[in-house]
Amino acid sequence: MDYQNRAGSKFGGGGVASQSSTNADRRERLRKLALETIDLDKDPYFFKNHVGSFECRLCLTVHQNDGSYLAHTQGRKHQTNLARRAAKDAQMGRKKEEEGYTGANAIQIKRNVVKIGRPGYKITKTRDPVTRQQGLLFQLQYPEITPNVIPRVRFMSAYEQKVEDPPDKAYQYLLVAAEPYETCGFKLQAREVDRREDKFWTWFDGDSKEFWVQITFKTEREERYSGVPGLAPSASRGVR
Repeated sequence: MDYQNRAGSKFGGGGVASQSSTNADRRERLRKLALETIDLDKDPYFFKNHVGSFECRLCLTVHQNDGSYLAHTQGRKHQTNLARRAAKDAQMGRKKEEEGYTGANAIQIKRNVVKIGRPGYKITKTRDPVTRQQGLLFQLQYPEITPNVIPRVRFMSAYEQKVEDPPDKAYQYLLVAAEPYETCGFKLQAREVDRREDKFWTWFDGDSKEFWVQITFKTEREERYSGVPGLAPSASRGVR
C-alpha cells in the first residue's frame, strides 16, 4: 500500500489511511493469503453461477470476483461455518458407525439401473370451460415399469438444464421419471402453473401402466395480480 504518495501527505511520511484504503489493503492481504492455502478447483463450496458471479455454498453469499470470494474464506463467518460443518460431519460419522445406517451427510450409493428407452406419450391441449384457463394433459405408457415404482414429476427452470445453451428464460421443463425408463423432458412456456388440487394432479393406473399428468396455467390476470391482496381473481369470480 502506497502511504507516501497519498494526497495531502508529506514526503517520507505515511499519513493517515482512509477507511476505504484500509479496507482495500485488508482485502488484498487476505486474497494473497488465501491463494497460498486454497485451491479453488478443489474447493467444494466454490460455485460460479449463470450470471458470472461467484457463490459460497456454505455461507450462501454472492461475490463479484474470485478475489472477493477468497477474502471471504478468511473471514470470521466462513471460518465459523467451517467449524460447525466439521463438528456436524464428525457427529454424523460417529452416529453412522454406532447405529450402522447411512445418513443424509454420508456417501450416497449410486444405483446402476439399465435404461430401456423412453416411454410412449400423448399430449392433449385443454381449456377450463369456466375459468378459460389453458392447460396440458400428458399420458405416458410404462408397460415395463419396475414393480412398486410410481413415476415422479418435477418442474425445471431453463437455467438448471444442460441440453440447450444458452438457456432461454421464456421456457421451463416438465420432467417425468420412472425406472427403468429414461427421464422424459417436455419444454413448456415459462408461465406460472396453477397448483390447486383440481388444476394440477397426477395419477398412475397400475393395471394399464399409464401415467397421467394434468397441468393448468394461470391466466394473465392471475399471474399479474397473484401477489396483490384483494386483486387476485378467484376461480368462481364472474360465474353466475
